[in-house]
Amino acid sequence: MAENRASGHRASEYPEGTPCWVDAQLPDVEAGKRFYGDLFGWTFEDQPQGTVRALKDGAPVASLAHKTDGRLPTVWTVSFATPDAGALCRRIRAAGGQVVSPPGPFGDLGVTALVTDSEGAVFSLWQGAETPGFGRRHEPGTFAWVQLYTRDTQAANTFYGGLFHDALFGPDADPDFGRAPVSDVFPAEMPPHFLVHFAVEDPGAGLEEVVRLGGRVQVPPFETSYGTAAVVTDNQGASFALLHR
Repeated sequence: MAENRASGHRASEYPEGTPCWVDAQLPDVEAGKRFYGDLFGWTFEDQPQGTVRALKDGAPVASLAHKTDGRLPTVWTVSFATPDAGALCRRIRAAGGQVVSPPGPFGDLGVTALVTDSEGAVFSLWQGAETPGFGRRHEPGTFAWVQLYTRDTQAANTFYGGLFHDALFGPDADPDFGRAPVSDVFPAEMPPHFLVHFAVEDPGAGLEEVVRLGGRVQVPPFETSYGTAAVVTDNQGASFALLHR
């Protein structure tokens, strides 16, 4: 399954509601390049917008950006594909979410917006032009899954099902996006949030490498319906998960 969905930039691979990109907001991008380059074998290229694009075997898989405001969290953010970011923002507001940053151009690559769901979990929208999304996914060192940890999974299913019904529940749906109670993995007081998962061949070896590089293990490996996951933070505090399927 992974190989069949792994490669290419074709926009048709990213219908509305499909996770199509991830980016990290970091205090020190150079330190991030060293950490993720060693951990996942990424190489990097600077972008005109001031971000750094990460490549796996020459294909784009993520981006790193400098966190311009120290009060903002150090975090990985997932973007969901849409053909019309403006229209989707209106639907998000109508469903009880908020628009943090309205749709705006990201160079000539596409249009992006930052939004929250009805419980405050933050995510992005991506209306791709030159870059529809990941060049590789579902392979070691690339995006594999995103899990929303929420206080009310039924409300989350209603919210996202209304926005992204075909991608999540349609007859051809094969989503990379799940919902779970925050208390399943994290302390109950943890705010609702998305957790980006990267594929690894050996979770144990991956954890050792994270620690060697200055990160830490938040949650040791546990079994899920979508594979064996472990939650870690990088050496600057951004949380993510390692996933073996």
